[in-house]
Amino acid sequence: MNFSSDNAYGAAPEILDALTRASTGAVPSYGDDPLTGALRQEMSRLFEREVALYPVVTGTAANALALATLCPQHGAIFCHADAHIATDECGAPEFYTHGAKLVTLEGRDGKLTPEGIARSLKHFLRGVVHHSQPSVISLTQASEFGTVYTRDEIAGISALAREQGLKLHMDGARFANALAHLGCTPAEATWKAGIDVLSFGATKNGAMGAEAVVVLRPDGAAALPFIRKQAMQLASKMRYVAAQFVAMLSDDLWRRNAEHANAMAARLAAGVADVPGVTLTYPVQSNAVFAGLPAEVRDALQRDYPFYVWDEATGVVRWMASFDLTADDVDGFVARLAELAAAR
Repeated sequence: MNFSSDNAYGAAPEILDALTRASTGAVPSYGDDPLTGALRQEMSRLFEREVALYPVVTGTAANALALATLCPQHGAIFCHADAHIATDECGAPEFYTHGAKLVTLEGRDGKLTPEGIARSLKHFLRGVVHHSQPSVISLTQASEFGTVYTRDEIAGISALAREQGLKLHMDGARFANALAHLGCTPAEATWKAGIDVLSFGATKNGAMGAEAVVVLRPDGAAALPFIRKQAMQLASKMRYVAAQFVAMLSDDLWRRNAEHANAMAARLAAGVADVPGVTLTYPVQSNAVFAGLPAEVRDALQRDYPFYVWDEATGVVRWMASFDLTADDVDGFVARLAELAAAR
């Protein structure tokens, strides 16, 4: 068992079966194969409109290439201070946009607000060569704290973006977990709410290495095929990336995996809520649980279960649930935590 990350777990059996089937025979390379073609059609069906699809193999690539498509090199990208693009991607968004500025903003529960973005925009003068030019807002869905933007919250930010002439990007590394919480369609949570480009993650949800840039307004993606090639993300055997997404979308595997991970996180949160000394710090809306607990309990628990200390100053830790986690796994973890808390 591993509560440090949903990346720690392997691939779902359906994904491995799909990869085996994809290995049969010879097909055209670089995305001209039937599987990638079928995936383009399936993504358009899923999002209820024609989309431009660009599979890649890492989430960092999906985010960086999406932002490079939307933002000029003199532009500014507004994101939460804890967003993955700001804290964990080694400057890849800045690199692939050739110098765009990430403007990091605070926001409760890991989410941006129209008011917070509007305040920051006042510091960037349009047409003044000394200032980066506001270009993109990037939302993380689900957020780095496991919270989920509602459709109304996205629509509110989208209204500001349109008013200010900004594009709207969504980092959807855990997009499936967010949708499982919202109970809405992919279209309702993206382009119908104003999202222009989505980084659609599958790896954290049971794939082996499959992410995609989904351009929801295809007329804005003319440069993306070339940027993807320059970024070394145009896989010669693209069918193996496509096969994973096709399997994910078949029989709603992507949604079922996310619903299970979310349910395990909810079970974990409910189990630890009454443990003495444990305090849940953020609403549990996806597959992440954040909690504060005494240092001696935390250190002892980490000897049995891997997980991250999110904030050393406050003692807050993060526990991630996975598609492959079982109820018995969760209950065993809660029992051990309760045992250690009682022994203080």
